[in-house]
Amino acid sequence: MAMISAPELPGFSRFWTVSDVNTYLKTLMESDSNLQDLWVEGEISNLSRPASGHLYFTLKDQNSSLRCVMWKNRAVALGTLMQEGAAVEAHGNLNVYEQRGQYQLYIDFLRPRGEGKLFQEYQRLKAQLEGEGLFDPERKKTLPAWPTRIGIVTSATGAAFQDMKDTLKRRYPLVKILLAPASVQGENAPPEIVAALNLLYDLKPDLILIGRGGGSIEDLWAFNDERVARAIFESPIPVISGVGHETDFTISDFVADLRAPTPTAAAELAVPDQGELRTGIAEYESRISRSIQGIFSEQRWKLENLTGQITRLSPLGEINSGRQRLDELSSRLERAGAGYLKGAREKCNSFQARLSALNPESILKRGYAMLTTDDGSTVYQVGQVSSGEHLQVRVSDGEFEVNVK
Repeated sequence: MAMISAPELPGFSRFWTVSDVNTYLKTLMESDSNLQDLWVEGEISNLSRPASGHLYFTLKDQNSSLRCVMWKNRAVALGTLMQEGAAVEAHGNLNVYEQRGQYQLYIDFLRPRGEGKLFQEYQRLKAQLEGEGLFDPERKKTLPAWPTRIGIVTSATGAAFQDMKDTLKRRYPLVKILLAPASVQGENAPPEIVAALNLLYDLKPDLILIGRGGGSIEDLWAFNDERVARAIFESPIPVISGVGHETDFTISDFVADLRAPTPTAAAELAVPDQGELRTGIAEYESRISRSIQGIFSEQRWKLENLTGQITRLSPLGEINSGRQRLDELSSRLERAGAGYLKGAREKCNSFQARLSALNPESILKRGYAMLTTDDGSTVYQVGQVSSGEHLQVRVSDGEFEVNVK
């Protein structure tokens, strides 16, 4: 890992600002490839779903917790997976949210915990068989250039068999197909696949294709079974493995003499194309294909290198931090508004109570009376009235007249 120098600071170089520290730590994390490609498992807690659609939560285990962020474009397809207490496996990169000085995991993929256990078993068996030499290129058999009899191990009712059969007949109509049917999923699949392989070994076709369509790691698990792997390794006949989709890799793929990305591709690799045979351009096409593949590999490496540079220079990190900062400011604004309304309401209630206490009507209800003369003047001193004068007396529930004596 390249050495990173401290940022050049203004003023006294002995002192760092808080922003300098956070920026420096952010740079350190971004330059560490281990922290940019992490798998973390734990339980979801403190899940927050603001109106922006981004997700903020914590992954925790028995001893620690880790703050996590998942942006809206990644979170929309999670469904019921995002629940408090859900056990998950998260992939992403670790970075610093500079405004708050906290490090957090920015997640781009989330799956239920358990798929990772199968993957660990897959890795364990792969390492074991590789150590025993089952994957060695030196032991792989050469495929026949012109096979006339091809055995297929797959489900008789699956789409994979129909695709392989149609592809073989389209490319090389003279080939004869021998189907050894077997389950390709479930507990009974591994022994059935082994039995089908042994049947074809006795029938001695020129080539064997083994495969099935795509699915989850559980669906493809029969092709990661040790019994199936060893049966393929012991085959006296060349075997092409075409399991799942292009991105799926099984133990069977590594043991087989050739791995195809799909069942259809396995059939295409098994036989030459009749059109190519007629025109005699097969060798030229192979040379061009290898040349293009080399160019693609070189350009892909350059593209990945440039993509990495763009990622490091991209303002996306600042934008994402701004997104989170906006969510925080929105929450603070809501709390401040609620506090202001509460204070205003309390002041209003206080003023109403004071006005009520000063209201003359309230005074009258406490037993006091208001005296007025005939001309409407309020009497508040004895000297304002004389003997025999008529006065109006107002009390809480009405008025009446009195004479002064």
